[in-house]
Amino acid sequence: MNADHGRTGGGDTGGYTRAIARRPGANLGRGLTTSRLDPPDHGLALAQFDGYVRALENCGLTVTVLDPLPEHPDAHFVEDTAVIVPELAVIARPGADSRRDEARHVAPVLARHRDLVRIEAPGILDGGDVLLAGRRALIGISERTNEAGARQLGAALAAHGYDWRPVPVAAGLHLKSSVNAVGNDLLLMTAEFADLEALAGYDRIVVDEKEANACNTLLVNGRLLTPAGYPETRRRLDALAREIVELDTSEFRKMDGGLSCLSLRF
Repeated sequence: MNADHGRTGGGDTGGYTRAIARRPGANLGRGLTTSRLDPPDHGLALAQFDGYVRALENCGLTVTVLDPLPEHPDAHFVEDTAVIVPELAVIARPGADSRRDEARHVAPVLARHRDLVRIEAPGILDGGDVLLAGRRALIGISERTNEAGARQLGAALAAHGYDWRPVPVAAGLHLKSSVNAVGNDLLLMTAEFADLEALAGYDRIVVDEKEANACNTLLVNGRLLTPAGYPETRRRLDALAREIVELDTSEFRKMDGGLSCLSLRF
């Protein structure tokens, strides 16, 4: 069913205390993108990144900001390097060859907080394809995450009592480009995902095609962080009676990125 006025989604998707982010490098425009927009402006990207970090801090998170990796222009999209739950951190094996080494740089940081498990070949997995909602993981099967990677992650999570299911990604770079949780049983999504059997059992807010980028909205400790500039989606989110923080993501959108991509939250 479509959810609208008055729904809260049955609770939050967990209480976060920490986040890891990586500052964008001056060469961020050399990263991978399918966008036909103008190249990103580094100065503006830094300002937007700093605003994002402040928003996480205002949600009660302690944010560790890592230095840029000049050899990896996509490295500020740090979410793709790992999947974190209270019991462990799974170090990803990104699907793009040029990004695969990014995970090695994040692993020592996460090892301070969690036991580590790693996705191994032939599996590939991007964290942007993994949506955690309560004790369930929805794992997108996309150009960046294959079935072998999904099975490895699923097994690692199932060992700690999590349920998981694969979700075919027919539109968008990652699952979370198009689907995100705004409550434990309430998903914000594009129309391409609205009738998927893999998402049965969830209530859903279906976003208009012209506001598809608004699907990359984050629920962080009761607040919704959402991209600025999508008034219809904002109206739908207002009905959930949560505090909403709009953030400009224009420069990251030019590189196929959004709010979820810019941090690992745990």
